[in-house]
Amino acid sequence: MATKTATTTRTKTTKKATPKKAAPKKAPRKSAGAARAKSAAKSKATKPTTTKQAKAAKPTKTKRVSLLDAAATVLASAKAPMTAKAIVDEVTTKGLWASGKGKTPHATLYAAMTREIAKKEKDSRFKKVERGLFTATTMGR
Repeated sequence: MATKTATTTRTKTTKKATPKKAAPKKAPRKSAGAARAKSAAKSKATKPTTTKQAKAAKPTKTKRVSLLDAAATVLASAKAPMTAKAIVDEVTTKGLWASGKGKTPHATLYAAMTREIAKKEKDSRFKKVERGLFTATTMGR
């Protein structure tokens, strides 16, 4: 029995080198601020101009005194050292400061006074006499 083997020949097809088209160049990317400014300029240019009326002047609000500043005022007039709780009570009765929603303003005051003493040292407005007792210093403001 005779077997035939088939052989196939493959021919390579070569592509001719075609010149590639250059990709269109992208514009350099703008920063976010520049993009916002450009869009704001567009929106201003498209809106019709209308005359604006001058706004009424707002009444100036008096700046609210902080508890720490009020405590310095109270301690300056006190004759004896005071606790943070006594200082808060005195400040609220004199009307120098009004309590917000906090439940423990005396703890906040205590922490603020000790922080000022630690940070400013000799230039602090407060001096810790004993545990929990503070006085005003003459060197502070």
